[in-house]
Parts: sequence; C-alpha cells; structure tokens
Amino acid sequence: MARKVLVLGEVRDNTLRNVSFEAVAAAKTVAEGGEVVAVLIGDAVSSVANEMIYFGSDRVVIVENEKLNAYTTDGFSQALLAAIDAEQPDGIVIGHTALGKDLAPKIASKLDSGLISDATAVESVGGNIVFTRPIYSGKAFEKKIVTGDKIFVTVRPNNIAPLEKDEAKTGEVSSLTVDIKDLRTIIKEVVRKASEGVDLSEAKVVIAGGRGVKSEEGFEPLKELADVLGGAVGASRGACDAEYCDYSLQIGQTGKVVTPDLYIACGISGAIQHLAGMSNSKVIVAINKDAEANIFNVADYGIVGDLFDVVPLLTDEFKKLKVLS
Repeated sequence: MARKVLVLGEVRDNTLRNVSFEAVAAAKTVAEGGEVVAVLIGDAVSSVANEMIYFGSDRVVIVENEKLNAYTTDGFSQALLAAIDAEQPDGIVIGHTALGKDLAPKIASKLDSGLISDATAVESVGGNIVFTRPIYSGKAFEKKIVTGDKIFVTVRPNNIAPLEKDEAKTGEVSSLTVDIKDLRTIIKEVVRKASEGVDLSEAKVVIAGGRGVKSEEGFEPLKELADVLGGAVGASRGACDAEYCDYSLQIGQTGKVVTPDLYIACGISGAIQHLAGMSNSKVIVAINKDAEANIFNVADYGIVGDLFDVVPLLTDEFKKLKVLS
C-alpha cells in the first residue's frame, strides 16, 4: 500500500541533524513506494532543503517565519499542523530527539492519533509496517503495528541507517506561509552548556566517565581520547551529581539515551539507571578497577584496571593506528 509520508527535518545552527536523514530512510519503508515529503521549519532553513532531497525525500516543504528562529512547542506545532493540513499525509516520522519528544505528543493529540515513540527499527512484514521499540529501560523490546488510518512514529537516533546520498537527485522545494500567533513562550536567548564538537546523542563514539574519574580534571584524558576517535564525552549521573561535569553530558534513564557504534565506559559501576541510556550501543568497552562491577555484565570487552593508566594507553595506540592509516 503506497502512502504519502511527512518527515520533519531538524535544523540546528543551519545544519540538518543526522537523525533527519535516518527519519527519511524510515519514511521510505513506511511509504512502501509512495511519496516522502520533508518539512523544514525555522527562520531561515531553505539553504538545507536540497540535502533532504539528496538523502531520499521526493519533495520539501519549507515553513519560514521570524517567530520560528528558536524552537517553541507552540510555534513549531502551528507550523507542522499547517503542513500536515496542506499535505494530508498517511504517515508522519520525526526524530526521537529533545525536540521530537516534546513536539510529537502534542501533534498526535491535536490529530487524535496514536503515536509509536522511540522506534529503533522499521520493517515491512506480511503487509504490515512493524516498529520495534525498547521497553523496561531497554531490557526488552516490543513490536508494534498501527491499525488506525495514520502512522505516526518517532525514531531513535543512530539506529536506522540513512539512504546513500545522491546529489544528482532532484525534487520540488516549495514554501508554505503560516501565520504564527498567540505564542505563550518566547525564547530571548539560548545558552549552550554542552561541550562543543560532536553531538552526544548522535555520536558514533562515546567516551563516558563515572565517579571513578574523581574530579573535573579527571575528564581530561577522556576528552583527549574522544578527540582522537572523533567522538563525544558523556557521563553517569554520579559524575554529574559530584559536579565533575555538567548535567548536559548525563547519560541514563534521566539523561540522554545514546546508541553509538562504540561506547567506552570509564570508572562507571553500571547502575541500572545508567544502563538504560547506553545498553543498546553496538560495542561496549568497560574500564573499571572493580572486577565485580555491574558494567562488565553488559560489556562486550572489559578491562580491569585504573582508567588513568588505561585511557592514555588507548589514546596512544589509536593515535598510532591513525598515523598508519
């Protein structure tokens, strides 16, 4: 059954987040040969429209308004609802990011639609589109299908491979004028506490520290390793509570959920709350002095030792490998 599927592209600092392209790939599966229409919302987002085409969208609809220069639930919901009303899609796909987690439930409520959140896989099986999502803090997975008229889903970053970029692909880019009004929230200033560099939620490599780093300075070896591997630095709640780092780096049930290709846990014991945020990483390496630490139960590789001895050695070895390559 061919469907028209709407995809919300997420723009940050005039750049599309990777999850936008992953959402397009998911939408292609949902569309089953139908049309995939990307929607870009913001103050000035037309410059990245062609990127959505290159990664598989058939068309792009742009909603630009000076009141959309920063994300607000009211503003973006008005814009997206207008696009949905204009396009009348059979499905909607949004990234399961901070924006998506806030926006999707409101849109679903307005549409009187169901919502499958945090999908990690999308496949066509026996005439149904089947979505896989984690439950019980990632300890189990469930498969769901939509029985209603409209398929609405958010997809977890780093789980669905984007389509191969094709810069020869073309598609229509159109504008939709929306009168954004009655905003109850106005963003005056955005202050970023997160470290510069790779976005933690989309990083392919994450180096995370726990209480074992002992201090703010203890994160320095982790940052150096992350720089060598082109990754991001994260932390357990214990490290954040001890004020070794900012809470913007927290990974876990009450922090960010990450699914990198490589997760290196340094001085992290492996509390269940932390595991909920990283246990679906493709390869997990644990470094801990305590051989009985729970983190080793989920790790693919374990190193029993002092992180301040082990991490610099790893950094040196990776530097050598990069030189050889």
